[in-house]
Amino acid sequence: MNADFDPSKFPTGLAEQLEPLVVRVLAGNPSPYTYTGTQTYVVGNKSDRAVIDPGPAIDDHIDAIMAAVGDARISAIMCTHTHRDHSPAAKPLAAHTGAPIIGCAPLVLDDDGPRADESFDKTYNPDRVLVDGEALSGDGWTIEAVATPGHTSNHLCLAVQESGALFTGDHVMAWSTSVIVPPDGDMADYMASLQKLYERDDKVYYPAHGKKVDKPRQLVRGMMGHRKQRERQILKILENGPSAIPDMVTQMYKGLDPRLKGAAGQSVRAHLIDLQNRQIAAVDDDIWKMSR
Repeated sequence: MNADFDPSKFPTGLAEQLEPLVVRVLAGNPSPYTYTGTQTYVVGNKSDRAVIDPGPAIDDHIDAIMAAVGDARISAIMCTHTHRDHSPAAKPLAAHTGAPIIGCAPLVLDDDGPRADESFDKTYNPDRVLVDGEALSGDGWTIEAVATPGHTSNHLCLAVQESGALFTGDHVMAWSTSVIVPPDGDMADYMASLQKLYERDDKVYYPAHGKKVDKPRQLVRGMMGHRKQRERQILKILENGPSAIPDMVTQMYKGLDPRLKGAAGQSVRAHLIDLQNRQIAAVDDDIWKMSR
């Protein structure tokens, strides 16, 4: 994110109609890792609505979601994953409306370790967990779960069957690549999930942060290429001798915002663990080297 980023330029709390079935409400939690903030989506235009990624438990944001829903009934509160910028508002919203919490599985790590993104939401307690391919229907809308582990092991994308829209959470975003934080975040899973989305025919992506994606397959293809390029950079460094992750970040990410060095280091570590699992790289006392 640019250091001159100004969150006041973005319409926090306003209901923006993106297409007949989709309204977006931006939460007031901008940061180097959430960009303009978490985008909550309201799906439906008849008697009931689904709320996707209700976001942080900020009273003003919950009020804005309720205003966007209007007189309709909330029949489902859905979460793509359980980082604290995505799911904490689910519990108070459910208490206020009586709507069930439906979507990804709960996930809390005892020790998140040093993180670059939001830690896990310990309050998340779904009434129903959706598995890959399972669908949920309302009045004029059907949402299908698309399992996309990688950013987190419990990450789901959510597809609106009627319009071809896919809510991609943190898995695919136009403004930034997803942060992969081991041990739960997994680069091999992330790449497989990207390939899975590439093989789909969704018309538009609505990520939890940043602008919509009008050319989904083009972006996904570029993201897979970017990750492969990062892997090649790592291999080139290791071919020249053993190296530690901070040194790799310095070489690989020229001109990086210092606030994002932690995120870059985690993604490099995720690549290295993938290479280790493939018996290409090895580690000894935090120093990485080629294993063959």
